Amino acid sequence: MLDIKTLEQIDSKNMHKIYDKWAEIAEKQFISDFKVLDMKKYDHIVFAGMGGSGTIGDLFSAILSKTNIHVDVVKGYLLPKTVDKNSLVITTSISGNTVETLTVLENAREIGCQTIAFTDGGKMEIYCQEKNIQFRKIPLQHSPRASFTAFLYSMLRVLQPVLPINESDIIESIDEMKKLEKVICSKNLSESNIALNLANWIPDILVIYYPWGLEASAIRFKNSLQENSKIHAISEDVIEVCHNGIVSWSKSYNIKPILVRGTDDYVKTKERWGILKEFFEKEEIEYKEIFSISGNILTKLINLIYLFDYTSIYKAVLTGIDPTPVKAIDFVKDRL
Repeated sequence: MLDIKTLEQIDSKNMHKIYDKWAEIAEKQFISDFKVLDMKKYDHIVFAGMGGSGTIGDLFSAILSKTNIHVDVVKGYLLPKTVDKNSLVITTSISGNTVETLTVLENAREIGCQTIAFTDGGKMEIYCQEKNIQFRKIPLQHSPRASFTAFLYSMLRVLQPVLPINESDIIESIDEMKKLEKVICSKNLSESNIALNLANWIPDILVIYYPWGLEASAIRFKNSLQENSKIHAISEDVIEVCHNGIVSWSKSYNIKPILVRGTDDYVKTKERWGILKEFFEKEEIEYKEIFSISGNILTKLINLIYLFDYTSIYKAVLTGIDPTPVKAIDFVKDRL
């Protein structure tokens, strides 16, 4: 299927070696000495970030969905009109130079709401120092997207007082990552590697269907396939797709659907999965199902994201593509 020599040759910047240590990085950052945020009783929190930083916001939104806190995830320049001095705005830019997120941070300061920034440095660190805005500096791990667990678990520590999950839930998520690591890491390039098997199955274009609670993992999978594998990917909610997207399968393309399912999906969502599968089988459309593991919402999401991220790396290497370079993104940033 794939040998370590080929993997290291094509993945020239050794992205896979960071992923082999994702659980270790997560654990190290969670037990770090970052100061925990002195939380007031916020009823509105905004997470602002682009790309992988935006997915962190999606994940926190899923965690907080069982609380009375209103959560917005901003992937752009503008804050919601509902933001006021009693809102908490959390900005994440791993590079520190993301223009959209810097704009949000500036706007939050002008409004006078509570703010905290997470970054490796750059313009965001300078701005926070100049304007006396609290921030936490987290070291980059290879690239912004590979730094996902470093930032996520640092933020989990800092924001823990407001979260409806406890420390044992966070430890559980790390322990499950360690178990998955043994199966999907570069030391196991065998037929038992489920990420490698999935990468072999993925076509030129992948459509990712997900239930509402697992949206963050689907968005991240789409982003990782686009950045690492350099292929087109689409992510859609399974309920919504039954009202529109399902019609697209009337024509034949080099495209396949993958169903990202929760082990405890809502009963009506399970019904919809069954109907969708029946349709695909009737139309002889090849599909694949991936189920989340059991556990709290963080454990489910990070386990899926770990699997999907490594899949995108293997997909890149299997097609002879170095997963690290993102020249098209550099093209855009150079012109901003």
